[in-house]
Amino acid sequence: MDEHSGAESGKLAEGAYRSVLGDIIRCVLPGGTVIQERKLAQALGVSRSPMRDALNRLEGEGLLVRLTERLLTVRVITLEDYLHSLDVRALIEPQAASLATPRVMDEELERIDATLRAIEAADAPTREQHWAFDELLHGTLADRSGNPFLAKTIREMRRYTEIFERQTVPARISPGAADHRALVDALRERRPERVKSAMATHIRNVRKRTLAGF
Repeated sequence: MDEHSGAESGKLAEGAYRSVLGDIIRCVLPGGTVIQERKLAQALGVSRSPMRDALNRLEGEGLLVRLTERLLTVRVITLEDYLHSLDVRALIEPQAASLATPRVMDEELERIDATLRAIEAADAPTREQHWAFDELLHGTLADRSGNPFLAKTIREMRRYTEIFERQTVPARISPGAADHRALVDALRERRPERVKSAMATHIRNVRKRTLAGF
């Protein structure tokens, strides 16, 4: 394989990875679904080789589970998995948010604030609006922490919480909107300790709201 074809194969594998990952997170492929490599490859118009690379990557990240040599299924995220992921987030995400506070660019903060204001102004914001904002806020803070290990772990743990909530938690109007507003206001003031406290409170409230539904 020459350099050009290798780069193209890597691009196809990355695209397949992002597509399947998105379907898992949005519960298009819910927990327990048997993965059909050939069918997924055909749906995306790629060969089985890049799709296999993508599935191997997702298996390595714990989102796919191998039952036999040839049988892969989407991991079922249990309440225990969910609570464990929140525990990890509670340990590291407030610190990451604090580190990110002086590093978030003004234009990023404006986009975050404008997106939240649109949700606050909507009569009936959709869950997709909520999840898009959630990714924007938490993803930006994780990336701007300056620590790639923190960012990677936060993103992985957030996948578990999002999958579980999408599958299990009843739809709510603007879930966590007040928490998010407190976070954004603290960011606007560039106060790391306040941002850290607001993030810790937010994660505690996420846990409380979810357990209250069981």
